[in-house]
Amino acid sequence: MKKFMDDDFLLETETAKHLYHDYAKKQPIIDYHCHLNPQEIYEDVSYDNITQVWLGGDHYKWRQMRSNGVEERYITGDASDREKFQKWAETLEMAIGNPLYHWSHLELKKYFGYEGHLSSETAEEVWNLCNEKLRNGLTAREIIRMSNVDVVCTTDDPIDSLEWHRKLAEENHNGNFATKVHPTWRPDKAMNIEKPDYLEYLLKLEKVSNIKINSFEKLVKALKVRMDYFHENGCTVADHGLEYIMYEPATPEEVEAVFAKRLLGSELNTKEMRQFKTAFMVELGRQASGKNWVMQLHYGVQRDLNKKVFCELGADAGIDAINNYAPAMEMGQYLNALAVTDELPKTILYSLNPNDNAAIGTVMGCFQDSTAIGKIQHGSAWWFNDHKTGMTEQMTSLASLGLLGNFVGMLTDSRSFLSYTRHEYFRRIMCNLIGGWVENGEYPADEKVLQKIVEGISYKNAKRYFEF
Repeated sequence: MKKFMDDDFLLETETAKHLYHDYAKKQPIIDYHCHLNPQEIYEDVSYDNITQVWLGGDHYKWRQMRSNGVEERYITGDASDREKFQKWAETLEMAIGNPLYHWSHLELKKYFGYEGHLSSETAEEVWNLCNEKLRNGLTAREIIRMSNVDVVCTTDDPIDSLEWHRKLAEENHNGNFATKVHPTWRPDKAMNIEKPDYLEYLLKLEKVSNIKINSFEKLVKALKVRMDYFHENGCTVADHGLEYIMYEPATPEEVEAVFAKRLLGSELNTKEMRQFKTAFMVELGRQASGKNWVMQLHYGVQRDLNKKVFCELGADAGIDAINNYAPAMEMGQYLNALAVTDELPKTILYSLNPNDNAAIGTVMGCFQDSTAIGKIQHGSAWWFNDHKTGMTEQMTSLASLGLLGNFVGMLTDSRSFLSYTRHEYFRRIMCNLIGGWVENGEYPADEKVLQKIVEGISYKNAKRYFEF
């Protein structure tokens, strides 16, 4: 029997162990998509206890605590931090086979030096150990330093001032903070025309762009102003959260009519909404291409299914799920609308539904070209799929239909500074997969090429792709 999560955790062959320990493990981290707060990085936030850094805002854990029958007051309510931690420890006991079990213990081991396992019985010991470390200098920046993070890309709205990014850039320039922190352009609120607060959002966009938004043309102009501002402040990545990648082409006149209808406060029908969002995404894709930005498309989500919980807690409360509607034909038509005018940017496609892996692999192969190595990427196993099975299936599909060796690798997609161990988790799974193929005679034991592939997927491919 193997020891629980030893140095060779998830590494089943000698080749896998060699690839991880000698190559993957040593590479820095590029976290090109996350939800960290740049102000917290700049201010080097500290925490009073492990509950604050572990459970505050972590809807992954909230979901599992509810699945364990825990009352909401111990999850998001007014229970003490110690009580909440106890309930999480009790929940974790039941999480056999769940990535949260692995993530939690990787974090305890790396940042707190804890070699045991968290349970209802060990909760007090872990609570005291972690809190002592947190009180003695385990701050946001120290966690980033310990994790060997080269680049962080946060997720930012077009109306954001980017104040904290500018301050962090100055810190980096002066040598006071080694990690580069870049903003990411996330214009979902400007696209989601069906939302009740859409017109209120446009007023905010008007204010920061100094453009009166009374037409679709003016909306695009306002967004261009803000894209220029983001670009000046180090942004090279756009990110879009979509229900699915749609394509419902319309004439400029039709799009203007749809926008004018919404400005009058009227509700749009499904076709009108699709026409607007298609025009919006085509225009922003062109703008991203012109700036040599990478465009990330995240889709396949059902948001806020439990309306009772949503009314009480709002968005990101752990009540989202996989959506099984994502027409590959429309995804291809959207990419083609940009490619036909040579305005398709480097693009990463992520679906929350693992059944879409093959569709992504075949569609993206139609749009690769010599302007970038691996120009169209199959994004890493995302959200509900960033576990051992999901990662293995995504990489196997990519290897079967494309070039795994050009893959830009893992991201945290997290709000927690402790989540950098997800890169370790991914690298172990990646090395185990490749090592298994080598030992099974499916790929030669060519040391130089294997080193290039493993170091590339771990770090170097993303460094080249995003041009950091």
